[in-house]
Amino acid sequence: MENQNNKNNQPVKRQVIKRKFSGVVVGDKMNKTRVVSVESVKIYPKYEKRYKTNKKFKVHDEKNQYKVGDKVQFVECRPLSKDKRWRMIYQELNTNEKQINAN
Repeated sequence: MENQNNKNNQPVKRQVIKRKFSGVVVGDKMNKTRVVSVESVKIYPKYEKRYKTNKKFKVHDEKNQYKVGDKVQFVECRPLSKDKRWRMIYQELNTNEKQINAN
């Protein structure tokens, strides 16, 4: 009964929360796939020392738009292959960023 709405007796639609990361493209050799490195800071429990870790994700890039060194954002999606479970978020560039990239 907890999944039903009391007013109409219709099931309540659950919203899936997708994980979202940002990182830097480190590989673009594969077609429609980019390898993105995500840096995070972790804390060692005993001494509470902070240290950086890097994790690489294979991300689906339908348009083959991003190249090595680009900063990107990506979200979780259904499995696309053995290793790919992430999809790029395409963002429009501002006019200032377009002028900088053109030079």
